[in-house]
Amino acid sequence: MSASFAVVGSGPSGMYAADALLKEVPGSRVDVFDRVPTPFGLIRFGVAPDHFKTKNTARQFARTFELDEVRYLGNVEIGRDLSIDELKDNYDAVILAIGSYHDRSLGIPGEDLPGVYGACAFVGWYNGHPDYRDLAPLLTGGGVAVIGIGNVALDVCRVLAKTPEEMQGSDIAAHALDTIQAAPLDNLYMFGRRGPVEAGFTPKELSEVRDLERCAVIVDDAQLPATVEGDFEGREKGVKEKNLTLLRELASQEKPEKPIKMHIGFYASPVEILGETRVEGLRMEHTQVVDGRAKGTGQTFDVPCAAVVTAIGYQALAPEGVPMDGTIIANNAGHVEDNLYVVGWSKRGPSGTIPTNGPDSRGVVDILLGNLAAGAKPGGDIIDTLLAKRGARVVDFEGYKKIAAAEIARAPEGHPLEKFTRIDEMLALLDGVS
Repeated sequence: MSASFAVVGSGPSGMYAADALLKEVPGSRVDVFDRVPTPFGLIRFGVAPDHFKTKNTARQFARTFELDEVRYLGNVEIGRDLSIDELKDNYDAVILAIGSYHDRSLGIPGEDLPGVYGACAFVGWYNGHPDYRDLAPLLTGGGVAVIGIGNVALDVCRVLAKTPEEMQGSDIAAHALDTIQAAPLDNLYMFGRRGPVEAGFTPKELSEVRDLERCAVIVDDAQLPATVEGDFEGREKGVKEKNLTLLRELASQEKPEKPIKMHIGFYASPVEILGETRVEGLRMEHTQVVDGRAKGTGQTFDVPCAAVVTAIGYQALAPEGVPMDGTIIANNAGHVEDNLYVVGWSKRGPSGTIPTNGPDSRGVVDILLGNLAAGAKPGGDIIDTLLAKRGARVVDFEGYKKIAAAEIARAPEGHPLEKFTRIDEMLALLDGVS
C-alpha cells in the first residue's frame, strides 16, 4: 500500500512520526513542513545551548531527510502559505507536530511592563530563533527573577550565570552571549509555588549548578524536608530523593565570595511585578502546600530585580480551523478529526524529554494506520503547484545543509557553529548574496 503523508513540524515528535510512517507503510512518501528554513524545532531552539550532546539527536533525524521518500519543505507556514484543509485534501493523513512554543501568562499586575519575558521567548533569544532575535532583554539592573522550578528555569539561570569560558563548546547565539556577559548581574532568583519534592527539575540539571565559576547557589536548608513524602514510586521517587540530596549539598556548601548569587526558593508565588516604566522588583507571597496544592498565606516579600522570566508552562497555537482544548490541540489519543492527527507537546502538553516523544508519536501512527482509508491522494505534486502559484520560497534539505555548513564555517573560536538568526540572511545565503 502506498500513501502520502504530511507532517507539520520538524522537531522530535514530528520526526519520530515520520520515521514510524516510513517503517509501517513501505513505499509511502512523507513531506515534512516547517515555518522556518531550518529543521529540528526544539532541538535547535529549545535545548539549552550548553547541552550540545543533546542537540546531537538531530543527526538521526538528518538521516531521515536524506531518504528519497522524505522531503523537507522549510520556510512554509501553514495558515500563510497553505491551509490545513489543503493539506487534508491532498494527503492521506496529516500529522501536526507544532509543539507548544507560546508562553502562558501569570495573570498578575505588572506583567505588561518592559523587562518581563516568557521562557519560550527568552530561551529562543539566546538560542538564535528568528522570532526572538530582537528581544533585547533588559538585564541592566543587577537581578533577574525566574518564576518556575523546572529544567527550563534552571537552564535560564545557568546560562545567565556562566562565564564565556564555561560556555565554550556551546552554540549560544553571539548576540546573547555578548549581552549576558556585559550585564551587571549580581542576583538570580528561581521561585517555585510548592516545595522541593514537587520541583520539576531533574538531578542532572540540578547538578550542573553546583560548581559554577562566578556563581554561588543559595538554598535555605529550612525549606528542605527530611525525607520524600508522598505517593511516589519507583523511578519517580528515586528522582525526588536525588534532588533532595543535591539540594542538601547546595544548602551546606561553603559560599565563597562570587559576584553572582543564585537563590533557589520554594513555597512562594508571584502576586505582582513592581515598577513604573520597567521592572523594578517582584512581590511574592509565601505559600503552604495543602492537599498537594499551593495556597497563599497572605504574607508577602519583595525581591529587587530588573527582569522577570516566566517559566510556568507553554501552550500550543493551532492553525486556523484546528480545534483547541485549553492549551493543547483537541484530540482523542492523537486523533483530531477526519485524517488529521497531532503528536508531541501540542497533543499532550509540554512534558517529558526528547526520547519521550518516540513512543508517543509511534502510538499515534498506529491509530492513524488503523483509520487509513483505501485509495491514495495526490500528495506533494498538488502542494508544489499551490506553493509555486503563491510565490512561496521553499527551502529544501539541500538548502538547509548549505545554511548549516555556513554556520559551522563562521563559528567563533571554541564554538561549534554560529547560527543565522534572521530568515532573510538564510535566504540571501542560498541566493548567493553576500
